[in-house]
Amino acid sequence: MRYLNSKADMTLYKVFGEHPNLAISFLNALLPFNTQEEEIVQIEYIAPEYATNRFFKFDCVLNVRCKDRRGRQFIVEMQMMWTSAYKQRVLFNASKAYVSQLEKGGDYELLQPVYSLNLVNDTFSDSEDYYHDFRIVEIADTHEVIEGLRFIFVELPKFTPRNYSDKKMKVLWMRFLTEINEHTHEVPEELLQNPEIHKAVTQLEESAFTEGQLLGYEKFWDMVSTAKMQISSSRREGIEEGREKGRQEGFEEGMKKGIEKGQQEERFSNARGFKRMGVSVEIIAQVTGLSAAEIEKL
Repeated sequence: MRYLNSKADMTLYKVFGEHPNLAISFLNALLPFNTQEEEIVQIEYIAPEYATNRFFKFDCVLNVRCKDRRGRQFIVEMQMMWTSAYKQRVLFNASKAYVSQLEKGGDYELLQPVYSLNLVNDTFSDSEDYYHDFRIVEIADTHEVIEGLRFIFVELPKFTPRNYSDKKMKVLWMRFLTEINEHTHEVPEELLQNPEIHKAVTQLEESAFTEGQLLGYEKFWDMVSTAKMQISSSRREGIEEGREKGRQEGFEEGMKKGIEKGQQEERFSNARGFKRMGVSVEIIAQVTGLSAAEIEKL
């Protein structure tokens, strides 16, 4: 039995965007709910903003969006590579979902929370912890919270099965995300014993996909590899330029200016590469942080 990688856009959407019971189990496990009353019971899917009928095409945003019977909204997104602009994009999308609930002249008290769950197949923090929970809090007293927006970032490469201090379903779903891929020949029995995880695993069987979907899947990973090489190359060039400027202008100040310039050049280089691959302007803007006007000029 051959399985597909659970971290690709199309596989993530197939598991959580087509099966409400799996999405509910996953969200209840990964979101920071403290009581059973907070947990999700029923969901209704909300179409992703940029989704089209060309299903599984690379330039479609196939993140999972849904809301429960209370009106709370949940956004699940997989990010293959960490970029400096990603947090701003997450903030923008969640804020837009929050604001869009209210019609002109509506009552602010009707606004329901938006939870943004971001699965990152990369590392971005110095913390040893893989799970990061962001809220809007008062600095001097973190118990004072402005409710409405909640951001969860999960650094997938940092997770290990030793993290059993977490609740059971959280560990099982994290193992599903990090262990099931093209190299999986035999799924661990402890995963198959759980009905939700078992069902999710069957959705990743190669036989569950059409030939066209499999071609799109392979193209997706080719593009990810190309993008990673571009980003890595741009970062090396930016660091080297920063070192050279440091020698000329004073090490500390030169490093700062050079790296900033290198990061900007990295964004332009990545955008050019994505344009050559046919990625839409909207997606390029989200990934690089450049404006649509800047991208069009490239």
